[in-house]
Amino acid sequence: MSFITAVVIGATLAVVAMIAKTRYASFMAQTPADYADGPLFDIRDKFNGPIICEGVMYGPTGRVISRFVADFEASWDGNTGTMVEKFRYDSGLQQDRCWTLTLSNDGSIKAEAPDVIGAGTGQQQGSAVVLNYRIKLAKEAGGHALDVTDWMYLTSNGSIMNRSQFRKFGIKVAELVATMRPRDKAYAGE
Repeated sequence: MSFITAVVIGATLAVVAMIAKTRYASFMAQTPADYADGPLFDIRDKFNGPIICEGVMYGPTGRVISRFVADFEASWDGNTGTMVEKFRYDSGLQQDRCWTLTLSNDGSIKAEAPDVIGAGTGQQQGSAVVLNYRIKLAKEAGGHALDVTDWMYLTSNGSIMNRSQFRKFGIKVAELVATMRPRDKAYAGE
């Protein structure tokens, strides 16, 4: 076997391994069915009333690039909900977003917001909810359009853990990890 043939075979195997990892063993490989056996995460129940959210954002190198606290207020009329979010970042920046969420009887979700391009889609099943959407960042944040995958997991105490990845051209450029819980629920340190 020649050196060039060995390099081509090695490069091909590396690409195949990377694609297999992304497809079968990564954040993006999760499906709602993976969480079907957990406690029921009904967004009409868990995203209702005042909610506190605390989180961090990581840049492409894995270092924290921002911290935030947010207050959400959510309400439902049947299967249509509105969630108003008010973010306060450690940089002093404040950001508001208003989601309109529509839940179908099969657990599928349509998610719309002014900075979301088109409509996001998602699914609630068992103890998890996934949302996929394309967001247009504010000019202060670069103005880029990013593809977002939000996974939210219901914990045993009723809090929600959120992990989101932001991608441009399929490459992860940021990640968010946050908690959400009812505003009136007391926790140590408050």
